[in-house]
Amino acid sequence: MRTSLQTLLDQRDWLLADGATGTNLFNMGLASGDPPEFWNETETDKIRALYSGAVDAGSDLFLTNTFGSNASRLALHKAEKRAFELSRLGAELAREIADKAERPVVVAGSVGPTGEIMEPVGTLSHTRAVEMFHEQAEGLKAGGADVLWVETISAPEEFRAAAEAFGLADMPWCGTMSFDTAGRTMMGVTSEGMAEMIESLPNPPLAFGANCGTGASDLLRTVLGFSAIGTERALIAKGNAGIPKYVEGHIHYDGTPELMARYAVLARNAGARIIGGCCGTMPEHLRAMREALETSPHGERPTLEEIAAEIGPFSSDGDGTGDQSAAPKRERRGRRRG
Repeated sequence: MRTSLQTLLDQRDWLLADGATGTNLFNMGLASGDPPEFWNETETDKIRALYSGAVDAGSDLFLTNTFGSNASRLALHKAEKRAFELSRLGAELAREIADKAERPVVVAGSVGPTGEIMEPVGTLSHTRAVEMFHEQAEGLKAGGADVLWVETISAPEEFRAAAEAFGLADMPWCGTMSFDTAGRTMMGVTSEGMAEMIESLPNPPLAFGANCGTGASDLLRTVLGFSAIGTERALIAKGNAGIPKYVEGHIHYDGTPELMARYAVLARNAGARIIGGCCGTMPEHLRAMREALETSPHGERPTLEEIAAEIGPFSSDGDGTGDQSAAPKRERRGRRRG
């Protein structure tokens, strides 16, 4: 059953997105350094299992295994000419799983960063970035994606290039940035800066928000920053399942299903309408999140102290905007209203 994200947003107060791609694929045998997008052709049953895991756990929306299927990233594996094809294959497998579901499920075509730094700091031109994003978008569209979903972006220039490319593909889209440097993206964007940029785009997204970054507490602080601005667009929260730790040669995320359930409810109360997980988030986390969202009444917008008490401390004192109220053990100084 094909459906549109906007239709579901019109019908529902919240939607459950999916969890991790990399974490789940590593558990299926993907080797570190290998491009997961190749599995869209060589390990199709495992990609189907990835998608089915999210749908069976209750996700209303899941992302395709195409995060790195742009020409720049694929060039690292001498496969730059396969961007369209691998994107299409990833979306086709997703379409197959979504169409078998007994409820409407949205296929979101994942588009990650190019891995290059854009001009004027770097060498990647706006024109070339648009070309690469457009090629990937057309592949996802051909494969049956319902919506495009750019994620883990740090630079506003790259976000704008993706928006332009999605307009060329004539596809609805969503976008998230990763706020992992004391409340800012690696390139210095704050929650307020992102919200302002969104409204300046000729082709704005259906929804926007944050994914990945550090812990779920930090991500919720960013969501509160979006909410405080008063945007009418749907907000997205896709936080990591706890904090990454290096255990016996592997990265392990310590977030339990119970913690992610609390995070999901706090994210909804903070103003997010599309709620999922990022790194470390498995189907068992998603099931707990779904149950919590269905059974917990909507509450007041949480304070920073409540977030820290519920799911853990913040990794930095401030959210990058000059508001230092995020430090739970320090005297509060003028927390942003909302």
